Amino acid sequence: MTIALLLAALVLAAALWLGFGIRRIGAISRGKPIGARTGAALLLIDLQTVFWDHGPYTEAATSDAEAAILDEISAAKRNGLPIIALRQEWSIPSTKVIARLAMKGQAVEGSPGVELAAPFSGLAEHVLVKRVQDAFETGDLDRLLATLGVGSLRIVGLDFNYCVLKTALAARNRGYAVTVVKQGTLAANPTAQAEQRMTTAGLHVQ
Repeated sequence: MTIALLLAALVLAAALWLGFGIRRIGAISRGKPIGARTGAALLLIDLQTVFWDHGPYTEAATSDAEAAILDEISAAKRNGLPIIALRQEWSIPSTKVIARLAMKGQAVEGSPGVELAAPFSGLAEHVLVKRVQDAFETGDLDRLLATLGVGSLRIVGLDFNYCVLKTALAARNRGYAVTVVKQGTLAANPTAQAEQRMTTAGLHVQ
């Protein structure tokens, strides 16, 4: 009986641990209000080989998004705006397990394909690693944007319903003016619900 209780307790503990990891993956941070800032920046979300070349996106969608993203990058460079790339790497122990169980092990820290995909390699002045869907979670992006004096963000990348959505909402929570360039994003599923969340929060979907 004692062994059975111990096993049950271990199973419960493991389930709670994984449940915490799942919640952490999708959580949206609030952060501190940024105050008045006049600068702008372009964020590139998860444009990595493992997702770009091996994700669930059609060739036509990828081609259209690539053209729009490269246009955004060219415009940012012409206007002297910083370009910041965020790369997903699952590195928190519980999220690494979840990624291996439910995400084919894609983008686990140290795994192949976590580098920026070929069309975007070398185009960003700053490259940061994100651990969950919200790119602000580690605090590194907060600090970089503060150093650059950025108060306005344009966001492209993938997936619209997950990392783009969560990063955009986290930015809005801090007071950033946010534009999500939909043509420069990819989504595996319909985006109507995510778009509604964005517009309700005061984000601009272009």
